Amino acid sequence: MGNLVVVGVDGSAMGLAAVEAAATAAERRGAALRVVHAEVPIKPRHVVPDPASRTLVQEAATHALAVAPGVAVTTNVVTGDVVHVLEAESQAADLIVVGSRGMGGITGLLLGSTPVSLAARSHCPVMIVREEHRASADTGPVVLGVDGSRDSDEAVDVAFTEAALRRAELVAVHAWQPEKAPAGATPESAERMLAQATAGRAVTHPDVTVRRDLVGGTEREVLLEASEAAQLLVVGARGRGGLAGLLLGSVSQDVMTHAHCPVITVRRTT
Repeated sequence: MGNLVVVGVDGSAMGLAAVEAAATAAERRGAALRVVHAEVPIKPRHVVPDPASRTLVQEAATHALAVAPGVAVTTNVVTGDVVHVLEAESQAADLIVVGSRGMGGITGLLLGSTPVSLAARSHCPVMIVREEHRASADTGPVVLGVDGSRDSDEAVDVAFTEAALRRAELVAVHAWQPEKAPAGATPESAERMLAQATAGRAVTHPDVTVRRDLVGGTEREVLLEASEAAQLLVVGARGRGGLAGLLLGSVSQDVMTHAHCPVITVRRTT
C-alpha cells in the first residue's frame, strides 16, 4: 500500500461529509488524497466522461483543500460500477472513505449497498461517514470492538494507529453474553482474551493509553452505546459468529448503519 487516502464522491451532501473526513485523515497521515467518482456507463452518450462528473470531483477537491490546505489532492473519474472502481482503488490505498448513503440511496434506507459491498471486498480499511458525524469528529476515544475473530485481530492494529494519529485514548470493548459464550468460558477468560488482543502494541504505540472494557450485552448494543462518546469505532468486517460465505457480518452492518460516530471496518486479506 502507498501513503494514500481515497474518497468516493457522488455529489451528495453525505459525500461531502466523507470528503471532510478523508481530507482530515490524509492530513493526519501526511498522505495524499485522491477524490474518485465512478461514472456508471449510460448508452448512448456523446461525451465520456460526462463533463458534470469532472465538475463534481473538482468541487469535492476544492472542499477537501478548504478542510486540509496542505494535502496534495488529485481527482479521477472512472467509468464503471462504483464498488468495483473503489475496490480497485483500495489496492493502492491505506484507507477508503465513503458516505453511508449517496444519491442513489432509497429514501428511508439507512445504509446504501456501496458501503456494505465495499467493506466486504476492500483491500484496505473502509471508513463509513454520515452527515451527523461531523459534530464530534475530533472528540472522545477510539473504540475497538474485540471478539477474537481473525478480522477483529486485524482491526487491532488499525485502531492503535488511529488512536496514535488522533492522540486519543483507545477503548477495547468486548461484549459478554454468558448464554452465548463457548463451553467453559468465564468472565475471567473473556478478560484474558481482551487483554491478549491488545498485548504487545505498547512497543509500536507507546503513547496510546489503552482501556479494556468487558461489557454485558449483545455486540450490537455494546458497540452502539460505546460509539455515543467515541470519535471513531473500529470493527472487523466479520466476527466469530459470521456464517460461512457471508462476506460482511451482521454486527458490522448494524454499527455501520447506526453508530453515532464514523466506523472503520477491517477485513483480513491474507
